[in-house]
Amino acid sequence: MTAPSPQTEAVDRLPPVAPDQRQAILAAPRTTEAHRAFMAGIAAMSMVESGGTPTDATAPQIFTVAAWNIERCLFPEKSAALLAAQTPDVVLLTEVDCGMARTAQRHPTAEIAAALGMHYVYGVEFFELGLGGETERPYCVDDHNEAGWHGNAVLSRAAPVSTTLIRLDDHGHWYIEGPFSWDRDQPRIGGRMAIATIIPTVAGNLCVVSVHLESNADSAHRGRQMERLIDAIDRFAPDLPVIIGGDLNTGNNKEAPDWRDESLFDIARDHGYSWDNNAQGMTTRRSFLTPHPTRSMKLDWFAARGLSMDGAAIVPALDPAGEPLSDHELIVGHFAIP
Repeated sequence: MTAPSPQTEAVDRLPPVAPDQRQAILAAPRTTEAHRAFMAGIAAMSMVESGGTPTDATAPQIFTVAAWNIERCLFPEKSAALLAAQTPDVVLLTEVDCGMARTAQRHPTAEIAAALGMHYVYGVEFFELGLGGETERPYCVDDHNEAGWHGNAVLSRAAPVSTTLIRLDDHGHWYIEGPFSWDRDQPRIGGRMAIATIIPTVAGNLCVVSVHLESNADSAHRGRQMERLIDAIDRFAPDLPVIIGGDLNTGNNKEAPDWRDESLFDIARDHGYSWDNNAQGMTTRRSFLTPHPTRSMKLDWFAARGLSMDGAAIVPALDPAGEPLSDHELIVGHFAIP
């Protein structure tokens, strides 16, 4: 994989995949080589969408970050209300749809940013060729996806100085056929990724990163993704304080399902990152799309470098009626630039 550019091109709207391009993807042999060619040919895979309206010129010296795997975002208004109650200065979203039938062809990132008075940058993790999994299809309002995007986002009250999209793999495990295929029933182009932005604060610039690591892999694979992520951050934002937040899928391993055994924790520590500002407790729950009554995992984390830390919380991902908004809880951390 090539190193990311210092700054990724930002556009008002990600260019869609043309119908003939989609048909070529469906008709092609499902190999890693074909996948890499399609990745290179889809313009949106190397761009970010930038929108919303910032309300502040700079973030404060002491600030709040919320990170949330929003599980497609079936409920944008209720999700925005839960986030607003935490008064975050920065929001890091993962697994958020854009133009998908299962989420009513909506753009939840843009809607949440508007509700919170924030700027947003959104990047594509996957271009989805189907309508989703078995539990998702009953929510589909159409028999097609208008855009088919699924990705990550950074929302902030202050507009970023610059942004980069960091690709963590391009092997096409969610597209290829064979023993290394991870889901033959939900083919998609793309791979795990992160979005890093540099945000101005009253005490200088800050780098914040929204990341989603691989679920269908082992600790060693996620460790390599963390190494690649930190290396890219160091090139993009050298010498800046950094917050990494998101779904790291720690312990999501059938052979050894214990988050404490993940190699990525020590890898980040070796690069000067601290894991101290994370609340105790599991971060998953039963949801409409993930109806597993006994699922309890610790997947969601903050890692910070060059910052003081002032507490963290796990906020139940429930609406006022007690209905789930996601299969992941919302995590919140309070930080300060020394």
